[in-house]
This record gives sequence, C-alpha cells and structure tokens, in this order.
Amino acid sequence: MTEKPTRADASALDRTDPLAHLREAFELPENVLYLDGNSLGPLPRAAREALRHAVEIEWGTDLIKSWTKHGWMTLPQQIGGRIARLIGAAAHEVVAADSTSINLFKLATAALKLRSDRRVVLTETGNFPTDLYVLQGIAAFSGGRAELRAVPSDTIEQALDDKVALLVLTQTHYKSGAVHDMQRLTRLAHDRGALVLWDLSHSAGVLDVDLRGCNADLAIGCGYKYLNGGPGAPAFLFVAERHQAALQSPLAGWMGHAAPFEFGDDYAPAPGIDRFLCGTPPVLSMQGLGASLSLFDGITPRLLQDKARALGQIFLDRVEQAGDGSLSLLSPRDPSVRGGHVSFAHEDGYAIVQALIARGVIGDFRAPDALRFGFGPTFLRYVDAWDAAEALLDVVATRSYDDARFRARAAVT
Repeated sequence: MTEKPTRADASALDRTDPLAHLREAFELPENVLYLDGNSLGPLPRAAREALRHAVEIEWGTDLIKSWTKHGWMTLPQQIGGRIARLIGAAAHEVVAADSTSINLFKLATAALKLRSDRRVVLTETGNFPTDLYVLQGIAAFSGGRAELRAVPSDTIEQALDDKVALLVLTQTHYKSGAVHDMQRLTRLAHDRGALVLWDLSHSAGVLDVDLRGCNADLAIGCGYKYLNGGPGAPAFLFVAERHQAALQSPLAGWMGHAAPFEFGDDYAPAPGIDRFLCGTPPVLSMQGLGASLSLFDGITPRLLQDKARALGQIFLDRVEQAGDGSLSLLSPRDPSVRGGHVSFAHEDGYAIVQALIARGVIGDFRAPDALRFGFGPTFLRYVDAWDAAEALLDVVATRSYDDARFRARAAVT
C-alpha cells in the first residue's frame, strides 16, 4: 500500500485475499455495504439450509426422536467445541448456552464463591451496559457479600488490590474497539490473587484470541456478531479445565445434572464444563449457529484478525485524509490494539448514520455521539471499506444528513 491508499490499492488487495471465497457463503442484499456485522452478522446460506432441515425434517418428521437421531442433546458441546478453536481453548472447556448476560451471571457468581475470602468485583467504567447491569445486580442481591468497583480503564492496575476476587473486562470495547492486553492483565490479576472473566462478544470470530496461551480463567461471548449465528443466537462460556471441578453454577438446572434422565430429586453437578448448562438447548437457533460456524473450517483466527484490521485501516485512513476534520476518531489509530470496528464521534452522529443507511451503507450509532462501523472479514471486500469511507465523507461534506427524517430517533440505534 502507498502512503495515501487509493481504491485501486483496495481492489488489488481483493485479488489476493485468501478469505475472498467466503463472501459467496452469505446472503447479501444488492447495493448494500453492510458494516454492522459487529452487531448482527449477515445470513450464511448454510444457516438457512440448516434451519430448513431442522424445521422440516428433524422437528417436522422425526419429532422427539431427533434428540438422539440428530444429536440435539449434545448441541451445546458440539457447538462449543467449534467455537473453542476460534478462541484458543480446548473443546472440553467451552459450551454454547443461554445468553451472554446469563453466562456472565453464572460465571461471576461462581467465581465469587470460589474466592469467598474477597468481595470486590472490579470492572471498568464505560463497559458494555449489560455487563455492568448484571454485576450491579449480583452485588445488590449478595447481602453485602459482594461489591462492584468500576474504575477508568487506565486505573485498573492500581485498583487490583487484595480485596478483588474477580476482574471482569470486555476484551474489545463495544464502542471504541480498543483491545485490552489479555495476557498482561490476566497475569497481573493472578499475581494479586484474583480471577479474571473476559467478555469476548466483540472478539470471537474477528480477533486471534488465545485463552489458553494467556492462562485465562473464565470467558463468555455471543454467537450473533462475527460468528453470524443469527439474531438472539446462543452465547458461549469458557471455564479453564483447572477450575471446572471447583466452580459451582448458581443455576443448577436439569441439563447441568450429572444424570438428568435418572430424574432424581437432588442436584448433582455434571463433571467438567457440562455443569454450567442449565435449561433445554434452543435447538433451532443452535442449528443455525452450528451451520454458521462451518464457514470458519480451515480458517485461522490470525487471518480473520489481519483482514479485519486492514479493512478498518483503509476506512480510517481515507476518512482522516480526505475529511474536513469534523469527525473525531474514537478508536485506536494503531490497528494492533484495535478490534474489528472503527468508531468516529460527531455531534450529529445519529443523523449521519441514518443518512448513510438511506444510501445503503449500514453502520450503527451508539449514544451519545459515536458512529460505529464493523469490518466483518468473512464477507466484506477491501473496496467495500473504501466505498463506505467515500459515502461517509460525502454525507458529511454535503450535510445531506441535515434532514428531519434522519433526526427522528428510532427505538433501536
């Protein structure tokens, strides 16, 4: 690439892109540049076919026999094992289950019980709201046995004292895309006697995550962003093998029992990761997520990371080089500490995003002023990043966003 990249440079990258073939695996609307895969991944063709088969054959024809015939009962382990490869974990350390919020509750509560001599859960201010809300709820219902301490990101190290039982961080910040140093912070927390729980919702499927290499304790993440599992797709949770026997799930559900079909009155936790299952797996959404994960077969997380960051850099460079300065970069300029999305701030951010959507360039807005653009490496081309930047520059330069229809706030932004 030249110092000032051109669209021709982007096109040249597309011709040598080792992931270019994946684009054909998706249902992508014509005349749309979809830069919101960091919020909801597009529909893989394989997922559509898997859902059709699950409805028409597995449910429609084979009925309850499908729990055995089609492996419904072991879907959490099957899918968890496929996700494990993308996050640097062993298959027996990951299950797909529930939502990120529920999994956060399960693992944070279990960690607090394991570190019962300490009472502080440490996180950062500005973390994704549901993470903060769940942790606030745990503290509120603990009867004084747990305390939530939220501090600015740059003071986490100082706040890690001998009262901290658990550090909870989102590896890739949902708004800025800034990436925490997982290895360093995990090591630091361990040195001070704390466990660490990582939220990988904006990392899985787009960053080269290495939970085992970082000696991570616990992690959660969702299935509907870069994993393309569909709206409301099941989440996943990771528990390092060394902790599985000692941790107890606070939601002692049927599927987490050691022998669920013995129907005993008393709960006995399943061995290993299975004890963190709770209710019946949502088979249809599990099937969609499982099929979507087939797209990653044979693809290394490093390839995904390198392309996502390169896409974001083309977009970022073009906006900054040709813009009028009214857009302020919220994301790290250095791609090595940035995830799969790039965010800018503008006082008219919501209206600008709506004007872009009207042109077929779909990003999203996060209050109070963030325009967020995700660069899914499985389906976006390098020229898409360039063309999206051009569209943003034009909307800002012409002030075409200054229209009442673009300022009316919808319920979902």
